[in-house]
Amino acid sequence: MSLLLDGPRRYSDLRRVIDGISPRMLTLTLRGLERDGLVLRKVTPTTPPKVDYSLTQVGRTLSGQVSELIGWAEQHYAYISDSRRRYDEKG
Repeated sequence: MSLLLDGPRRYSDLRRVIDGISPRMLTLTLRGLERDGLVLRKVTPTTPPKVDYSLTQVGRTLSGQVSELIGWAEQHYAYISDSRRRYDEKG
């Protein structure tokens, strides 16, 4: 969602920027956000079709909280990774 804050993005742009996501998972995630009314999908009938995704007004209200959560996760990534490694080592 944070990638859509600056305006609409094409599917291929999102896929390129989100490291390690499979096409299927990106599609499922975008469909879920669209279903929830947080993202709009606009298809322009060209060959091949151009598909853009953008945030709805309600999606914009949530994006601030999502950005804060992403920041928290980035700040605590090493701690979480270490905790997972220690947990997995215990078996």
